Amino acid sequence: MATVTLKLRLYTNHGCPWAHRAHIALSELNVPFEEEIIDLKVPRTAEYLQVNPRGLVPSLRVDDQIITESAVVSAFLADAFPSHLVPASSDPNGPLTRARIAFFVDTYMSKVNGSLFPLIKATTDEERSPLIQKTVDAVVKELEPLLANAGPFFDGSDKLTLAEVLTGSFVIRLWTWPKYGLVPQSIIDELSVKAPNFSRWAEAVAKHPSVNGIFDEEGTARATKQRLAK
Repeated sequence: MATVTLKLRLYTNHGCPWAHRAHIALSELNVPFEEEIIDLKVPRTAEYLQVNPRGLVPSLRVDDQIITESAVVSAFLADAFPSHLVPASSDPNGPLTRARIAFFVDTYMSKVNGSLFPLIKATTDEERSPLIQKTVDAVVKELEPLLANAGPFFDGSDKLTLAEVLTGSFVIRLWTWPKYGLVPQSIIDELSVKAPNFSRWAEAVAKHPSVNGIFDEEGTARATKQRLAK
């Protein structure tokens, strides 16, 4: 672990998948931090808008400096507290590993995750069917080859990496929402057959304590249904 001593204050909301990224990183790094919950259901206070004028979470106060945007916050934490999450850029394999992680995360978010929320909004089988197929096809084509050596985590690692930090909050939603009718169970069943590497990886990610530590599975599903009802 790093010997860096920084005072960290995380502005967050446990129901937000973007803020969830920072929690996964902090849990894996096991560094102390203060937490301030931001209510996303009401207009942001003037005090919080001074922290982050965009009004989004997460924001991270590092001593007297503010860092915003979930990927930036998570990458900062991984750099500030060297660990198993990602090799240093000065490491012989560091630049290549970082590039591969960045490509994996970009692929997950742009090719797969983008269809998840349209899928939960779909109200008929006719709407769901092409979205399910689009998601499964994207996983098979884009992600399955990148997880061929998962062990069980990215690039053969037996511990979480920055790849899981940046995708885990979305993976756990995909993997648990069939219980609550938000995502069809058929998508999980089909992935288990057509994308076994991805399925093993996703299951390991969803079960990891750093990923599910703050995740209120039932509460998140209920809140998502309430937003859809509106």
